[in-house]
Amino acid sequence: MNYKSLALAACLPLGLAACGDAPFDPRGVDHDETLLSVSATGESEIRPDEAFFQVGINSWSRSATSASEANAKDIAEVVAALKSAGVAEKDIQTRTVGIQKVDWGPNKGQFQASNVVAVTVRDVEKAGAALTAATEAGANVLSGPDLRISDSEKAANAAYGEAFKAAKSRAEAYAEAAGMEISRVLTIRDGGGAQGNRYLPGAPPPPVRTAYVEAMEQSANDASSAIMPGQTRSRVSVQVDFALKEK
Repeated sequence: MNYKSLALAACLPLGLAACGDAPFDPRGVDHDETLLSVSATGESEIRPDEAFFQVGINSWSRSATSASEANAKDIAEVVAALKSAGVAEKDIQTRTVGIQKVDWGPNKGQFQASNVVAVTVRDVEKAGAALTAATEAGANVLSGPDLRISDSEKAANAAYGEAFKAAKSRAEAYAEAAGMEISRVLTIRDGGGAQGNRYLPGAPPPPVRTAYVEAMEQSANDASSAIMPGQTRSRVSVQVDFALKEK
């Protein structure tokens, strides 16, 4: 083989590569398509079906022992009242237990014992009665209620469906303006979202407010009618990549 033949053989692979198909596009777009990325949001509204709240007892006494004993007796009465109102034992969970010496305020020099339980009422219609039962049993600490949807995925999925519809509608508008049409969907990316004031799939419960529940004590009989479930809105976002082609 002479020198010219060697040179031709060396150049041949480059020539074949230059004449081959276009390089593979990792986004999945073919050489005759145009990539369009669209972001969109979707919403759904579903009636909450359960309630979450925290109730507890603060007790004061001159000695730590007496404060602790009084607190244990009082929280037991609150728990018993919740069970009588239809709350299952598995839906009552201790959140905080403690005792400390008070160095300020009207109870200065005394010991304060605290016990707070978290309560889940799985029928939102019974949440008011459960709150009433707890306050009538002596609960003087309250946080909530926080109305929730037990099946958060159901609410989110409905919102994601609306988000995709919105993304496709927007893509069709872009394509029409460009004299093109949607060829296919390349990728769908979940942008996350929120349900009510909570990020999906959930968030930790709100902190307990250590305070006397004066309003509940004054109108405990009205508590069952004070809770209005309303609708909880789920809002999510998606990003969709479409391949467009000439009409």
